[in-house]
Amino acid sequence: MLVDSLTIIFSELALIVYILAGLMFAVYTKKDQLTSKLIWITAIFMLALGAFILLFGSDKSAAFGGAFIDDGFARYAKILILWSSAVILIISRDYLSKNNLLKFEYPLLIGLAVVGMMMMVSAGDLMSLYMGIELQSLALYVIAAFNRDSIRSTEAGLKYFVLGALSSGLLLYGASLIYGYSGTTNFDGIASAIFDGNISLGLLLGLVFLSTGLAFKVSAAPFHMWTPDVYQGAPTPVTAFFATAPKVAAMVLFTRVLYDAFGAVKTDWQQIVAFLAIASMFLGSIAAIGQKDIKRMMAYSSIGHMGFALVGLASGTIIGVQALLIYMSIYVIMNIGTFSFILSMEKDGRPVTDISALNMYSKVDPLRALSLMVLMFSLAGIPPLVGFFGKFYVLKAAVDADMAWLAIAGVIASVIGAFYYLRIIYLMYFGEEKDTLDGQISMSGWLVLTLSALIMILGVINLFGVEVMALNAAFELLN
Repeated sequence: MLVDSLTIIFSELALIVYILAGLMFAVYTKKDQLTSKLIWITAIFMLALGAFILLFGSDKSAAFGGAFIDDGFARYAKILILWSSAVILIISRDYLSKNNLLKFEYPLLIGLAVVGMMMMVSAGDLMSLYMGIELQSLALYVIAAFNRDSIRSTEAGLKYFVLGALSSGLLLYGASLIYGYSGTTNFDGIASAIFDGNISLGLLLGLVFLSTGLAFKVSAAPFHMWTPDVYQGAPTPVTAFFATAPKVAAMVLFTRVLYDAFGAVKTDWQQIVAFLAIASMFLGSIAAIGQKDIKRMMAYSSIGHMGFALVGLASGTIIGVQALLIYMSIYVIMNIGTFSFILSMEKDGRPVTDISALNMYSKVDPLRALSLMVLMFSLAGIPPLVGFFGKFYVLKAAVDADMAWLAIAGVIASVIGAFYYLRIIYLMYFGEEKDTLDGQISMSGWLVLTLSALIMILGVINLFGVEVMALNAAFELLN
């Protein structure tokens, strides 16, 4: 029934109506007065929508013939996407204002991307999967090049667009193969086309191409080539957004496709995912060592962290999916806190991203330096901080799934990657005495930075109930 389907997609419809209303209102209003308020209103609307999904989520249901799935797994991801996007908007406002980038289109484009992400995590069909990906991607291409007066920003947008089009082509080719050999685009129908765990060569090739396209979206090696340049070239608030919500959406979509459509041939896709995990962990850990730009370093950091998340996916168990969701939640909080600090990095009123500018920063602002130190330790996975437990969960899931070799590879990569996080701490506390940063942080940025650091410390107690929520979400996906 159409009415039932519209009820199921209420959250997505509400956000779309809000964006269209905001766009129409902005056309007939003085832009300078509107934009600052629009950022706050959009952020509050997303926070409220996330709370609505959390409080009023119902049993598993499907809309439009199974093309859209509303279950605990999708709702978990939507809450994380909405709340992280809202926080990014809030901490972005001051940076955008100082750098003449405070345009009313910014929060609306973020909103459109979020709608695409919400569609992605609820996709139950190859058609709705592609619609969600493209809605997200088209908005992200634009905001990557949002600073039109910057050569690096326009280059970042162009690179992201060209490589994104390539990945979409690979994904569509895989989808066409899957449709050709299964006779359907619905995930349940594809699963039914696999008899007794035997998959045809055409379906297997389709799975490989589809996985390649999705690996690009999560910036997993060797399909990571866009990430460093786009992270460095895009405006810093955009980079902060790229590092959080889109990663969650792509990883959750990847998980849903593999379990819902190809769950019967787990042993086949485990090999693909394990390869992506190892390649990402080691490339992210090693390549980041030589980086001098902190945004570029965080790009390689995200590649490495996606590798660890893929370890949970490769395990092929309900505990593995739970570990993946926990890891992505912790990863998002760590990155939001880190980027709230990066947004405040200034010298003489100009944004600075060179790592050397952090020399002896602990003398300039001890509290901010302490908060960043906690986040760096957590990103490195050093106990007893929450970041350690994120890695512990995914590595334990791999061991429980008889993939101890993958867990050992993860430990080695984590030890290598700790170097560039510890280098940041070394510079702040033991670097050379010279001119350092003098930028002030906004109240919202300071609160987010401090709160993120506190969560990394206090979350050790029980992870604020995230374990139980993630387990319930994983259970709904696998059952």
